[in-house]
Amino acid sequence: MAPGTSLSVLEISAIFLSITALLTYVNHRFIGLPTTIGVMVISMLLSIGAIFLGFLGFDDLIDYEVSLLDQLDFTEVLLDGMLSMLLFAGALHVNVSDLRRYKLPIGILACVGTLLSTVIIAGALYLVLPLLGFDLAFIWCLLFGALISPTDPIAVMGILQSAGAPKSIETVIAGESLFNDGIGVVIFVLLLGVLSSGDIPTTYYVAHTLTVEAGGGIVFGLVLGGILYYLLKSIDSYQEEVLLTLAGVIGGYALASHWHLSGPLAMVMMGLMVGNHGRSMAMSDKTRHYVDLFWELIDEILNAILFVLIGLEVVMIAFSSNLFIAGGLTIFIALMARLIVVGITTTTFNKQLELPSGAWKVLTWGGLRGGISVALVLQLPDGNERDILLALTYAVVVFSILIQGLSIGKVAKTIR
Repeated sequence: MAPGTSLSVLEISAIFLSITALLTYVNHRFIGLPTTIGVMVISMLLSIGAIFLGFLGFDDLIDYEVSLLDQLDFTEVLLDGMLSMLLFAGALHVNVSDLRRYKLPIGILACVGTLLSTVIIAGALYLVLPLLGFDLAFIWCLLFGALISPTDPIAVMGILQSAGAPKSIETVIAGESLFNDGIGVVIFVLLLGVLSSGDIPTTYYVAHTLTVEAGGGIVFGLVLGGILYYLLKSIDSYQEEVLLTLAGVIGGYALASHWHLSGPLAMVMMGLMVGNHGRSMAMSDKTRHYVDLFWELIDEILNAILFVLIGLEVVMIAFSSNLFIAGGLTIFIALMARLIVVGITTTTFNKQLELPSGAWKVLTWGGLRGGISVALVLQLPDGNERDILLALTYAVVVFSILIQGLSIGKVAKTIR
């Protein structure tokens, strides 16, 4: 097939699913890294290989990959396709009683921490980037802070399970990651509106939007979870009950988006309700087994596809020597912002947290970024600013998943 040939949705899906299946096999058979990290590494190496061949004059492979990615709307695939199912699957096995115990630090990290991190990162970039020849208006720096500050629940929960972190720390990080992406998306959308219109919103408008979108998403998720709980409890047939959960996720996310509510927060609340009350009181052992197995498979498959896409997206970035330096500085700034947020929270609530000594190390290093950040930066208007922020986002995400993700287990062992 020649580069530029238009493909149907079925053909694009078949290509990426086949690539993902092949890369998971190669990773499992020959490399042995955690699946999400392994497939991303391989897909990145393939993309870098295609770029290298392009430099040598063999442009067909790189042209084909770029053409294929151009036809795939990464933002739509993740935010409107995968995210609802991944968040529901992630929340399904989170214990509500554990979340309740650490609700204060989770709430502060997810809400106040996201806002504080956004401002710290934006301010630092606004001061540093001009030294490297990149003059970005402060609103662009704020947008970057908003999209990179939330820890990605998809990356966090997939890697933490095998990291061996103490249960208390895992609960705080997982709980924070499930909620702060919804907060981060709302902040990002507000700032994007400012960029588009040029008008600075009033405090009332910001508070109203946060309350309606975030609060409304939480309430909608609870209502939807209650309805789903009643439907599951009224029958005992695993085929229909699995289908009900799938319909609740896809249909519920579509409704939340249509009503301008936070779909991510709605899916988290519904997943917590079904996972805690639905699994224990509305399902038989047989149904519970099939529901768990179904969503475990969905989670594994979609995670693998997502991280393959992240790896392949490297061909869309035009790096330069200054951008490499800026990327390294941005990684450092993002880590320092995370350290400040975690440090303030753990110091202020040291007695209430009851976390192991040195927990701040895991909370800081375990704040992984992932596909949501990439999806958000791709929503920015085309232009030089978007290209710069895309490169910086990619640098932080790749470092987060490869370096932090592979070493978080070793960091966790230091506090035992």
